[in-house]
Amino acid sequence: MIIKSNIKRLLQYRLCLIKFKELGFTKIFSYNLGNEAGVSPEQVRKDFSMHGITGNKKAGYDIDSLLEIFNRLFGMDVIHNVVLVGMGNVGRALANYNNQFIGQNVYISAAFDIDPAKHKKTGVPVFSMDKLSDHIIKFKISTALITVPGIAAQEVCNQLLENGIRGILNFTPVVLKVPDNVVVNNINLSTEIEAIIYYLNQQ
Repeated sequence: MIIKSNIKRLLQYRLCLIKFKELGFTKIFSYNLGNEAGVSPEQVRKDFSMHGITGNKKAGYDIDSLLEIFNRLFGMDVIHNVVLVGMGNVGRALANYNNQFIGQNVYISAAFDIDPAKHKKTGVPVFSMDKLSDHIIKFKISTALITVPGIAAQEVCNQLLENGIRGILNFTPVVLKVPDNVVVNNINLSTEIEAIIYYLNQQ
């Protein structure tokens, strides 16, 4: 299952709302939010209506009320523990970003790697792969980040699925084979850069 674009837009709206709130705003209109998020006001209203969110044409939307709705919708009113598999360059970068994740109620509770040299105390504790199952069960984890080399991606994915993981953020270049009830979000940095270069070349 791939995350739909309208869900990603709602998450982007949430970040924009947090920014507006920090600037001291209490109300916002669809054109303000659309301009900040890079979409049309009509798209904002359409996305909101899909989740029963309504506003006042003259008064706009109350920012605190919207954030409360989004936090409930995405389960951000509680801390969500996730695991990270692979402590290469990308894995270490994500682990170092953990404080920012916590601000979004997401916490990398542990990382795992087959290399014993990487099993040292950092901002995120790093363990051997044989500790993975116990950790997932103990902390009731359902989401994992995969940052291993492509050749190991599917094997790691299978191991995660066997231990109850049902959501994966995949930073490898491999298209993972998963059941229909598993949510996968693919982040391929090379492909994203190549796409930008392609569009630049078309101009």
